[in-house]
Amino acid sequence: MDRKPGREAFTNKEWKLIRRLNTPAKVQRWLTATPYNWERQGGTMRSFREVVKRNEAHCLEAAVSAAVILEQHGYPPLLLDLESWDLLDHVIFVFRQNGLWGSIGRSRDIGLHGRKPVFRNLRQLVWSYFDPYIDMTGRIKGYGLTSLDDLGNYDWRFSARNMHKIEDHLRAIPHQKLRSSDRRYEYWHERYQGYKKRFPDRSPSYYGNRNQWMLQLCSCDLVWFRGSFRVIPRNTRSRNQDTIRQSPLANSSLSRSPTYAQSPMR
Repeated sequence: MDRKPGREAFTNKEWKLIRRLNTPAKVQRWLTATPYNWERQGGTMRSFREVVKRNEAHCLEAAVSAAVILEQHGYPPLLLDLESWDLLDHVIFVFRQNGLWGSIGRSRDIGLHGRKPVFRNLRQLVWSYFDPYIDMTGRIKGYGLTSLDDLGNYDWRFSARNMHKIEDHLRAIPHQKLRSSDRRYEYWHERYQGYKKRFPDRSPSYYGNRNQWMLQLCSCDLVWFRGSFRVIPRNTRSRNQDTIRQSPLANSSLSRSPTYAQSPMR
C-alpha cells in the first residue's frame, strides 16, 4: 500500500527541497553538507521536518530524512542498522537501482557515508563498511534491514517530538551475523591507532574501496570547518586540503561516551 503523504503535507520549504533532491546522489550531497548533530544538549531523534528546521542531523536522523525525501521519488523507506561491538551502531538508508544495492549515510567518520549502487546483495554492502568502521572501539558484528512502513501509523516524517520508537524498533529487529577474522580487524585497528597518533584531528580516507563511496558522485571532497563537513569541489581544493580534516572531538572518548549515552549511533 502506498502510504506516502501528498504535497499538501509538506511546507513550501520542505517541498522545494524534495523536488530538488530527486536522486540518491543529490540527497547524499545535501546530507554531507548539513552540519552534524552532536547532541550536546542530550540525545535526539528528530524527524525530517525538524532536521530541515534545525539544519543538523546525526546518522539516524539523516537516514530517516533520506527516506522521507526519496519516498517521494519512488524509493521504499528502507533502513539498514549496522550493529557494532561497542554498541555504537550506524544506520543508513538503503536503495536499489538496476537490481544493485546502494546507500545514503551521514557520520562523524567520512568512510561511513553513502555507497554507490554497485552491490549485488546487502551483505556485500555491509562489508564495504567493515574496514572504515574500525576505530578505537568499533567493529561491525551484524546488520538488520527494516522498512519504516513497519511502524504503522507512527509519525516518523513530521513529528516535533523525539522519535525514540525508531531506535527501539531498530534494536528489536532480527540481525544477521557478520563473522570477520581477527587478523583483518587487528590490521585495520593498528593502522587506525597509528594514524590517529600522527593526525589526531583528521579522519582517515586511506581505504581501498573509496571508488565505491557515494561521495565520488558528488565530484567533491570533505573538509571539516567550524563544526561541520564542508563540500569542496575538487577543482578548487588547495594543496593543504588534500587530507580531509575532522573535529578534534571526533573518534575520542569525549565524543563517544556522554554525547551518545542516550542515542548510541555513529
